[in-house]
Amino acid sequence: MQKLGKKPNSKNLDLSNCALSAADVTELASLLPFLPELEEISLSWNGCVGGTLKALTLRLHHVNLLKVLRLNNCRLTAEDVTSLGEAFEIVPQLEELDLSWNSNIGGKLSLLTKKLQKGCKIKLLKITDCNLTAKDGESLAEILNVIPNLEVLDLSINKHIGCSMNIIAQDLKNVPGLKELNLHMCGLKQDSLQGLDTALQHLAELRKLDISCNKEIGGGFKDSTAHLASLKNLEVLDLHQCCVTEEDMTVLSQVIPLLSSLQELNLSSNKNVGVSSDPLLGRLRFLPKLKSVAISNCGLGEESFSSLAEAALHLPELEILDLSWNKCVGGNLKLLLGALKLATEIQVLRLSSCNLVAEDLALLMLLTQDGHLARLRKLDLSYNNNVSDEGWVVFCQGLAVFKELSELDVSLRPLSCRDCGTWFSELLAALTKLPALAELGMQRWVLSESQRKQLESFNQDNRRNIRFDC
Repeated sequence: MQKLGKKPNSKNLDLSNCALSAADVTELASLLPFLPELEEISLSWNGCVGGTLKALTLRLHHVNLLKVLRLNNCRLTAEDVTSLGEAFEIVPQLEELDLSWNSNIGGKLSLLTKKLQKGCKIKLLKITDCNLTAKDGESLAEILNVIPNLEVLDLSINKHIGCSMNIIAQDLKNVPGLKELNLHMCGLKQDSLQGLDTALQHLAELRKLDISCNKEIGGGFKDSTAHLASLKNLEVLDLHQCCVTEEDMTVLSQVIPLLSSLQELNLSSNKNVGVSSDPLLGRLRFLPKLKSVAISNCGLGEESFSSLAEAALHLPELEILDLSWNKCVGGNLKLLLGALKLATEIQVLRLSSCNLVAEDLALLMLLTQDGHLARLRKLDLSYNNNVSDEGWVVFCQGLAVFKELSELDVSLRPLSCRDCGTWFSELLAALTKLPALAELGMQRWVLSESQRKQLESFNQDNRRNIRFDC
């Protein structure tokens, strides 16, 4: 451990991203007899582990208290998967298994799953981006019968597994304690959504449901939300980039407000959210526990933005608000001021490409003078080219109030360049009063040689990531 620059720990062996060689893995295997208390092993992000795992698995009986095994991005081979499967009997306490980003697992998952014994204690299973096939989906469905304690299942970025989602969904009833289900970018279709909705009636403990980036499920929500409303414990719902239709929105407007425990809602990149005649955004007022609302690129109009602003008055716990890529916000930010005054917990505000004008920034600064937005940590004002130099001056003069601000982005749109005006000196003066600032985006603002040197002097300790390229 000292050789690799890590601190020794008798229970946790973390060698992730250590550029391990095959010889290192063999040496590690020889050490296992001397680590009987070991509970966690992480070899993630070591490509040379692939093809050498057998040397390790043969000695896992020396660490039969092992609970966590992380092997993501290790270039595992079919032989490694077989060896791992054979080792399951000698690590009966295993609760977490992460095999993500191992593309060679695709088509070979059965080599692992057929070795799992009934009553297996696995609670977390992550197989993100492993090139899983429809056949792997069938293998996965079979093991849901033998891992009754499963709480987290992450199958994201496996585009071919959607073909077997109905089979998987039928066996989800065998893991009633499931708390997180991640199906992001899994190639789901409308019929997959119907099968999944049927399964939800058995998943009363579900806290997080991610079915984002499945564009072919658009149009399927109108027939597949009968059981979604029953998820009274659901805290996170991610539906971004799902091509929801206006008919879908009609149904979701009735269902989502019934999810009484919801804390995070992501509807981004669904243009029909903004044009739908059904008042989903207005009904968010019935979800007072909401902490994060992402409605980026949703085609909001003045009416829908106004409905959101009114609903936000009833969201006192709001911490994250993303309205990026909704042009109607520009010139209308005043509609949101009341909500921002009440949202004392707000930490992240994203207004990228919102067509903001100087008046909007002036109103934002007005809030800070009254002590609002005091906890703001991330502010994204990028791609708002219409703000005048005078608007940036006003903004920078009040910027020092954000004592907890760690990220600020004022970059211009791609393919555009503009000279830093008189506001640069105001910005520099404010930056020296922001102790937490770690990220500053100023791309496509043209800096003079003198201004560059001033920024470099401000960041002479290299503690901050300052991005500028013109």
